[in-house]
Amino acid sequence: MGKALYRKYRSRSLDDVVGQEHITSTLKNAISSGRLSHAYLFTGPRGTGKTSIARILAHLINDLPYDSDALHLDIIEIDAASNRRIDEIRDLRDKVHIAPSSTKYKVYIIDEVHMLTREAFNALLKTLEEPPAHAVFILATTELHKVPATIVSRTQRFSFKPVSKNNVIEHLRTIASKEKITIDDEALELLADYGEGSFRDSISLLDQLRGHASVNSATVRDVVGTPSQELIMALSEAIEAQQPQKVLELLDTLRDQGITAASSASALSTLYRKHMRQNDQVSGHRISLLKDLLTVAGNSHPQEMLEIILLQASHQSSDGITDAKKLLTQPTSEQQQQKPTKVRSIATPPSVPRKSVADSNGKPAIVPGDKAAPMTIEKWPNVLEMVQTETPSLYRALRIAEPEIINNELHLYFEFPLHQKKVDETRNKTHLTTTLAGMGLQINAIHCHADKNRFTNKVTSPKETNQEPNLPASAIDTPDLALTNISNIFGTPELLES
Repeated sequence: MGKALYRKYRSRSLDDVVGQEHITSTLKNAISSGRLSHAYLFTGPRGTGKTSIARILAHLINDLPYDSDALHLDIIEIDAASNRRIDEIRDLRDKVHIAPSSTKYKVYIIDEVHMLTREAFNALLKTLEEPPAHAVFILATTELHKVPATIVSRTQRFSFKPVSKNNVIEHLRTIASKEKITIDDEALELLADYGEGSFRDSISLLDQLRGHASVNSATVRDVVGTPSQELIMALSEAIEAQQPQKVLELLDTLRDQGITAASSASALSTLYRKHMRQNDQVSGHRISLLKDLLTVAGNSHPQEMLEIILLQASHQSSDGITDAKKLLTQPTSEQQQQKPTKVRSIATPPSVPRKSVADSNGKPAIVPGDKAAPMTIEKWPNVLEMVQTETPSLYRALRIAEPEIINNELHLYFEFPLHQKKVDETRNKTHLTTTLAGMGLQINAIHCHADKNRFTNKVTSPKETNQEPNLPASAIDTPDLALTNISNIFGTPELLES
């Protein structure tokens, strides 16, 4: 079995370490002057050399030749992710007072130290406060904020930086040359981007690709699962041209190619950041889009979230949104008058019960004798007010619906299937039915429809009208109303969080 490339090309001396000169030079000076600390803390992103430097340092202070495959009794490595309990640290504390077997110092390297439990940290703290003269601790972590301040204050802290893209590319080029791997410059750049400043991640991917006769950018994209630059460019152009249908088609194409929503969001974000830096033009529209794209990877419904974000972006002008948001902080008296009066509560007739009485189809089962009034379209704003108070997540979906009552049955029309499916869930229809019953309103059934054609003639392109979609000309000077109409048409990203 061959050795993995990241292990084969692991640094064996401080001079071999790339991109962390601010740390290696300090450690060299400390060793040459004999000013060693009893505890070091290495923090920084994964794959930047923390463990490698810890091992090199452990051998240097004991004047031992470093071989990454060799083990030494006086250099003890502990993985805190799998040895995180207080029992393991107590065992360390008991054995640390035993003198080293053949070296001057007994060195403990504790990797991923942030994984220790609180009790284990307390046990380790006692040892760090009063360490034996022959013991040196080297702690490494990718999440410094999880390490107690009492531990940090008793160590010399070294912060590792992400390795620069150029350094990664040159290092990968050197390894590819030694391993006889044919790879072009664009592929090397993609590998460096994929690693995000981590040597190990980039080298591991190069190792995965070395079975190919030659490696180009297409090969890297296929293996990593990143979208092509052409598709991302086309997606960006569709957004800027305000073509929501084209946006949806391109998202479907990306999904069919096996590209995850998180990868698509990341690639689109990279493109926008690169464009803003090159052209020195930062618009509020793009800042808002970049912020929203960051939420895709962590969302429980990433594909749907990405669709909503890009549909919103494709309906917004590039200039108006930031100015409108600024004006929101200073609403005029006219705007205040245009806002509907908030209904704090609606009295429930004594004969109408507040409890839920609905079947699985959203049809209320009102018992004989209840004095319920038929639902009318004029009462829909009051229904929305009550839903907003009792079930905000349902309100965010209902507010973009167009209601209609036919034969005492409530029909709700949505522009996109995503919103229709949300309200059509049994639990949400039950919530709505319960609210109607609690307000003394009677409805025979609730139906949800996705009908894009119904909305087609109501949304005018901002390019043609030079104003927000579906917004009357009289509302241009009322940004609060303008943004309200935008969100009413397209919904908000938090819809899928409920």
